[in-house]
Amino acid sequence: MNSKNVFANATIAGSFAAALTMIATPVFAAPKPPQPTMDKCFGIALKGDNDCAAGAGTTCAGTASADYQGNAWKYVAKGTCQTIKTPKGTGSLEPIKS
Repeated sequence: MNSKNVFANATIAGSFAAALTMIATPVFAAPKPPQPTMDKCFGIALKGDNDCAAGAGTTCAGTASADYQGNAWKYVAKGTCQTIKTPKGTGSLEPIKS
């Protein structure tokens, strides 16, 4: 093999490795933008399905570590949050302390 082939093969291998890394790396979502017709409802999101605010050690949307986590919220239609029932109670417009 000449040095040109070695360099080309190394470049191809490096590109392939970088592509695999990008595919395997999870994407952390930013908070969803404010929704004027929606309320932030705490304590109703399922694990990994929150829109934002999931407490210490989390990055934001999709990072709730448990179902109905009190400090994680989802957007819901205005005026409906406190009527949503979960196994842990109802939704709240403020974070629910554990």
